[in-house]
Amino acid sequence: MTKKSIKNPVKKVVSKAKKQLKGAEIRAKAELLKAKAKFKQHEEKVKAYIKKNPEKAVAIAAGVGAALAAVTEAVIMKKMKKR
Repeated sequence: MTKKSIKNPVKKVVSKAKKQLKGAEIRAKAELLKAKAKFKQHEEKVKAYIKKNPEKAVAIAAGVGAALAAVTEAVIMKKMKKR
């Protein structure tokens, strides 16, 4: 095998891989834009809900915070017991 006989197939594979990577990058950017748009829609809905129901929003936030604190405590306690 010569250098030249190896170089051409490698160039083809590299070229194909670059094309596939570019396609994947384009698709990823499109999906990111879709996700950002959906996030923005949900953000607006949440803001409207908070303005309309501030007491409920505070209660929900407190509940979520308490749940996260409980989970965090459980994880920490479990790790401490392993020692």
